Amino acid sequence: MRRTVGRDARQAYRVITREQDLSAEPRGWLRRGFFRAKVLFLGLSYKLTPARRALFAVAIIAAIFGLFKFNAVINTQRVNIDFSSAWLLLSVVLLVFLLALELVDRVLVRDELEVARQLQRDLLPGTAPEIPGYAVAHSYRTANEVGGDYYDFLPLADGRIALVIGDASGHGMAAGLLMAIANAALKLAVEVDPAPERVATLLNRVLYRTGDRRAFMSLFYGVLEPTTGRLAYVCAGHPFPLLRKAAGEILELGTGSFPLGIRAEVDASSAETTLNPGDLLVLYSDGLPEAANPAGEGFGYDALRTLLQQPAGPQTIHDRLRRALDIHVAGEALRDDVTVVVIQRMAEAPPIAGAVES
Repeated sequence: MRRTVGRDARQAYRVITREQDLSAEPRGWLRRGFFRAKVLFLGLSYKLTPARRALFAVAIIAAIFGLFKFNAVINTQRVNIDFSSAWLLLSVVLLVFLLALELVDRVLVRDELEVARQLQRDLLPGTAPEIPGYAVAHSYRTANEVGGDYYDFLPLADGRIALVIGDASGHGMAAGLLMAIANAALKLAVEVDPAPERVATLLNRVLYRTGDRRAFMSLFYGVLEPTTGRLAYVCAGHPFPLLRKAAGEILELGTGSFPLGIRAEVDASSAETTLNPGDLLVLYSDGLPEAANPAGEGFGYDALRTLLQQPAGPQTIHDRLRRALDIHVAGEALRDDVTVVVIQRMAEAPPIAGAVES
């Protein structure tokens, strides 16, 4: 209970003060308390509509008046005028009224988000395709009701498989809508020409013409030939996937580029590698290495590499990553979506395992 309350309080403070400058926070506990009270008040005020902001200000003023008693001199006699209870009652009524209005808005938004969340879940793969000679494990966890991570396995007509993982900018509804646009554009691009550079170019053009420069998306897109293990790929602003060779060496796959949608022309160039028997490929979103514990420390890329160095199959590696992540965050709410896809080339293909979580 104590941990839950503390976690919720920290999350509420981060959300309310997101637009405030916290770099000037003083060190003394008393001054720090006044500073945090000020930024909380300003943060709450900025998140209210003008009319509700005025009611909030009146409620605070009424609460302040309720802390004092006033004296007056009438016919040379000093009379105590005590309206403190009335002022405090007015403050409580106004705050409860504001809370009720915000709860109504919250319920309406929650219903809309639930519809969007279901649509988003329909865009993600429930299970991975059966790839002869390969084993796959995957999962997706959202930080909000609607997330911005996207991944898919797209079978091509010639037997190849397109592997996709991306991360739309922002969080919540905006990221989910951008992800839906990218999903439609990506599938159209794959039908036209599945070559990595061509897909990245077309998807970049669609996102750039969305109009908002804050609407962009990181992407790793690869085309795998199951029979040979040849993987042609492009990486645009996405965390480099890790390839653990059968001998234990860990390689990064990526040439580096801006995310899609920022510039009119994408500068991502394709590259190639080969998945030999025993090689294991890990695709992930930045929500994994950036997941923070209560002290604000990220999970980190070193921890990810350390877990990959321990020999195991894709499902075991996937479960280790998820378990290590849960231990690291120690109950803290995720600040970003976390997607993990693990693919291994094997002599025989065991059953496919996968799940999509909320």
